[in-house]
Amino acid sequence: MSTSPSSTPPSTPPSTPPSTPPSAQPSNQPSTPAPAAPARAAAVGGVLAVLAVGVIAVNLRPGATSIGPLMEDIVGAFGQGAIASGLLTALPCIAFGVFGFLAVPISRRLGLTGTIVASFVLVALGLLLRPAASSFGMFLALSLLVLIGPALGNVVVPAWIKQHGGLRTVGLMTLYSVTLAIGGSAGAAFAVPLAGGAADGWRDSLQFWGMVAVVPVVVWAVALTRTGHDFPPAPPSGDLPGSLLRSPTAIALTVMFGVQSTNAYTQFGMLPQILTSSGLTPTRAGFIIAVISGWGIVGGLVMPTVISRFRRLPWLVAGFGVLTTIGYLGFWLAPAASPLLWACILGIGGFAFPTAIALLPARTRSARVTARLAGMAQPLGYVFAAIGPIAAGALLDTTGSVPAVLLFLALTGIVLAVAGYRAALPRMVDDEIAG
Repeated sequence: MSTSPSSTPPSTPPSTPPSTPPSAQPSNQPSTPAPAAPARAAAVGGVLAVLAVGVIAVNLRPGATSIGPLMEDIVGAFGQGAIASGLLTALPCIAFGVFGFLAVPISRRLGLTGTIVASFVLVALGLLLRPAASSFGMFLALSLLVLIGPALGNVVVPAWIKQHGGLRTVGLMTLYSVTLAIGGSAGAAFAVPLAGGAADGWRDSLQFWGMVAVVPVVVWAVALTRTGHDFPPAPPSGDLPGSLLRSPTAIALTVMFGVQSTNAYTQFGMLPQILTSSGLTPTRAGFIIAVISGWGIVGGLVMPTVISRFRRLPWLVAGFGVLTTIGYLGFWLAPAASPLLWACILGIGGFAFPTAIALLPARTRSARVTARLAGMAQPLGYVFAAIGPIAAGALLDTTGSVPAVLLFLALTGIVLAVAGYRAALPRMVDDEIAG
């Protein structure tokens, strides 16, 4: 990752910015304009930056999480079954993986702000049109359209904060993490109440988020008038030697990211059906999913600090996998005893996600290796994560057994524990690929 212009040392002569070779500077020109990024950061303004980050982050997840509590009604309306549920649940993982690879090339053509505006125009249209779909295939296609914006936003919004945040960067990243979790939780919590009691109320519930998605389009269009075409900086020429596939830490982080993601999206998409089959009302099931997602707010706030200070980190990270297994076993063996307790256990197990994100820079020395590691772990992890919901849906459709699905998910917690333990060991990816 290249150093942002705002971090250029004051001693750097203004006549020869780091990005311009000295030979390119006219000898009779006393100075050159300041780099563009700091000026744009100032032009965005604190209030607009906070508003832009807040409204986009809160809209990155409801398009996916609002489906789960209504899944039974949706697939039933199209005459589909559990396999269709699994496919809808896996769709965010597939979209985040595939479009995540395209985020940087697209932003180099449209700019960071322009990418968000264009993609969320598609999101708003998809969310408004999806409830009127006449077939499951059309509903699936519009759902994919809905996920383009979040998939690009996962990559582009942090880069936008880096480029325009200036001294506000840390605060904006914290705001981004917290509102991202709030949006995901709200999508699940409000899905059933927004549907009301009508048989096709799920259509009104889903359409509500289309109206909400218009807000970031307007706010970011205003930001676009301030930023212009804010293209991300070009990557440094050349590359560091060594394949990431030679690094056990990089592989463990990719597996950890994928397994945690498969759990998160299976929880969003299929766990509400599992809970209602155990006797919970749809509203209560949606609330339980919101609780699980809500714990992500806590994890995002505390885990970066914990990683830098905790001495027995591998065991702590492995514990998140163990808690994930315990939560699923609790829903299987004692579903009515304390669903809120099992939800909290699964929510704390979900700390594996912010941990995996924080481990990307913590287990690398070079910023370029960090960028390469993120480029492998996240897109490949999301593609790998899509296997879980599809497998869970196929298992439920074939066996009709909710306990079989919960046992399958409990086993993924063991995989998460093993991968998390290895990823958290004090090893550097730089050393492993150089060795």
